[in-house]
Amino acid sequence: MDIKVSKTAIAEATEKLSNWGRWGKDDQIGTLNTITPDDIVRAAGLVRKGRSFGLGIPLNTKIQTGLFGGRWNPIHTFLATGTDAFSGNQDAGGIEYADDAINMPIQGSTHWDSLNHVYYEKKMYNGYDCRLVDSKGAAKNGIENTREKMVGRGVLLDIARFKGVEYLEDGYGISNADLDDCAAAQGVEIRKGDFVIFRTGQQEKCLKSGVWTGYAGGDAPGVKFENCYWLKDKDVAAICSDTWGCEVRPNETTEVNQPWHWVVIPAIGISMGEMFYLKDLAADCAADKVYEFFFCAPPLNLPGGTGSPINPQAIK
Repeated sequence: MDIKVSKTAIAEATEKLSNWGRWGKDDQIGTLNTITPDDIVRAAGLVRKGRSFGLGIPLNTKIQTGLFGGRWNPIHTFLATGTDAFSGNQDAGGIEYADDAINMPIQGSTHWDSLNHVYYEKKMYNGYDCRLVDSKGAAKNGIENTREKMVGRGVLLDIARFKGVEYLEDGYGISNADLDDCAAAQGVEIRKGDFVIFRTGQQEKCLKSGVWTGYAGGDAPGVKFENCYWLKDKDVAAICSDTWGCEVRPNETTEVNQPWHWVVIPAIGISMGEMFYLKDLAADCAADKVYEFFFCAPPLNLPGGTGSPINPQAIK
C-alpha cells in the first residue's frame, strides 16, 4: 500500500477499520475476542519439545533514558536482607527472612498497552469517553479485563533474520509486504486470533553495546502506518515487538506523533506488546524452522491500569 500519512489518512483508517460495537457496546477487550476456546486448545498442541522461552527483559536493564513521559527505570529496594538476619537486626517474632519492593512505571520494561492508553478525538476504544480515565484509574478498558485472555497461538516474524541483518536500522519502515514475505519464507501462516510478534534486533543491539540512548522513546525500526490495514485484514489478537513502540520512528509524518497508535488502539482495539526479549526464541526458531508456539502472557490484575509489566512465555 502507498499511503501518504496525515491526519486525513488517520481519519480515513479510523472510519474504515473501527471495531466499535463489533463485540457489543460493553466490550473492553477488543481483538482478543478473536481467540476462541478451540484456538487455545490447538495452540496447546504446539508444545512438542517442552521448552519455554521467557520474553521479558530483566528489570535491572536500564532501558529508560527519560525520552518519553518521564518514565524511570525499575527501582528494586530490599526491605530486609540476609545480612539483617545474620546480624540479628530483625524483629518479627524470631523468623529470619528477606523482603523487597519494586517501584516502576507500567511501561518501564516489557509490557502490554491497555485499550485506554491512547485516544482519538477524546475517545478510547469502543467509544468510551477519555474522561473515564482519571487519577483514580480507568473505569473502562483497564488492563484487568484482559487478565484471562492473553493466551493462544504465537507466531514469530523474524524480520531482521529474513533481511539477512543482525538488526534493522532505526527508521526502517516494515511494510505489509515485508511481513507477508517473511511469513512465507518461514513457512508459517498468520491466522485470525494469533499473537504476532516481530523481531527487529534493535533491543539486541542495545544489549550488546550497553547503549540504550533513544531506545525508549527515540528512533526505531517498526511497522509502517499501512500496517493498521494488515492487522484488520488478518484479524489477529495482538501485535508485539522488541522495540518500545512497534511503529517506525521517525514517523512517516510530521503532522502527528505516533500515527499508527492513533488507529490501532482506539479504533481497532488491538492489544500491543512492547520491549519483548526475542533473541533466544528467534535462534531456536531459526534452528528448528518452527515459528509457531503456545503463547501465554497474562498481565497483572491491576484494576484501571493503562498497561502491565509482563514476562511472556513462548512454549515449543
